Amino acid sequence: MSSTNIALNPNFSQVCVWPATVVANEYTTAEFEKFMLDNFNTRVQYLEEIKTNPDLDDLGRKVFGTGDRNDLFFAVHNEDIGKFALPRLQYGIRWIEDVLSPINHGAHLYPARVKEYCTWDANVSQQEIDDFNNSN
Repeated sequence: MSSTNIALNPNFSQVCVWPATVVANEYTTAEFEKFMLDNFNTRVQYLEEIKTNPDLDDLGRKVFGTGDRNDLFFAVHNEDIGKFALPRLQYGIRWIEDVLSPINHGAHLYPARVKEYCTWDANVSQQEIDDFNNSN
């Protein structure tokens, strides 16, 4: 695992996370990028794959038997974000900002450095988190 983020190519600003997806051991990055173009009509830049940290319980303790999932990080070309926004959901692909938002409790899964991939703020207020939690 890298200790620094991968530099985004020009015009590739929206980073996505595809949970439980492995590319590096089975395909080249060029093959992955071609797959995305062929299947989603979307230009992407392969960034990296990160093994997740363990889940945390309500007291912040590591949950045994969780973590070590391989998640794929890639960036979408700015001109393709709109057409990719809905189709990605069928595959569980999420914007990095949504994954890391407090309401989704995902920030602990990855090294702190991945926050630098964010290009917009998905943070919500504590009241919004409380309202969400109380509605479920």
